[in-house]
Parts: sequence; structure tokens; C-alpha cells
Amino acid sequence: MPKPQHAPHHDIDVWAIEGRFVQLIYSPKGAIEGLLIDTDGTPTQFATDPHDPVTAQLFADLRPGQALVVEGTEAGPSPKGEGAHFVYRFERLASVDGREPDVAHGPGEASGRVVRFNYARHGEANGVVLDSGDFVHTRPDGMARLGLKIGDTVHAEGPARPLVTGAGRVIEAHSVNGKPVGPAH
Repeated sequence: MPKPQHAPHHDIDVWAIEGRFVQLIYSPKGAIEGLLIDTDGTPTQFATDPHDPVTAQLFADLRPGQALVVEGTEAGPSPKGEGAHFVYRFERLASVDGREPDVAHGPGEASGRVVRFNYARHGEANGVVLDSGDFVHTRPDGMARLGLKIGDTVHAEGPARPLVTGAGRVIEAHSVNGKPVGPAH
């Protein structure tokens, strides 16, 4: 297998590493916090955010032995000592068996009535859940600008991906009801 390829990306050093999928790495609470690949007999770990449902869904269908190209940034030394193998911070799953992964992050839209608000970890409303099951993420400042209420009809556009529960999608809203969601200019 080819050695890691250096690919500058947004002012950080991203490495594209090809290998065979070995296993998922789990957190003590049972979340997925990474994966292990075999690169020419050398184990290579990619650490992920265990709270990211998109990454968990992305890895859910991987099978041992599949050819992967994984992009990551060097993790650097751990304060806990030297690890048993190379560790990178996961950036992107570039390919599985020579194909782009199946999880959609493309353009999307959602329409429906607001049935409830969604809240950020600090407790501020950061979007709405529609009667369709879709979650429209606006960030707190977007919610403040839009002034949405329970029962409002919403049409949102922006990048979409499935919710980890499979019961809808998350729309990273760029516009809601034709209004831009980003910061006011």
C-alpha cells in the first residue's frame, strides 16, 4: 500500500492514509471514538469526536478488510505517554473500496411545521424540529434573527445529512423561508 500522502488543507497538514479497516475504537461509554486501519502491517488509529453522530453513521457499515483512504492530522504526543501505534485526528473518510462513502452531505431542503425547539448544550435554542422529523440547525443567532415559533411553517435549505437515529435529516440551514440564516451584514 502507498505511504501517507501529504495534502495541505485549510492551513493545517492533512495526511491521506490508505489501509485496510481493522476495527472501530469505542469510548468507555460505548460511543465510537475512532477506527483502526492496517497500513502495510502497521496499525494506524484515527481519533474522532465520540459525540459526532455523523461519524458514527459513516463508520456503521464498515467491514474488516475493506480498503479505506482516511484523511487526518497528526495528533502529536500524548501527555499519557507513547502509544502502541500512530494516531491521527480524523478529518474525512475519503473512500471505501475505491468509492466515496454513502453518507450524504450534499444540498438538501426540508419543509414542515415546527413541533419543538432544539437546544445547544448550553441551553439556548439552536434550531427547530419539524413534523417531518427533520432537524433544521440555525445556530442560536439564526434562531434569534428568524423569530420562529411552534406551529410556524418552515422551508429550509442547506447541506443535509441523515440523523443518527435514521428518523429524519439534519439541515445545516443557509436559508429559512427565503431568509439567510448567517450573520447579518
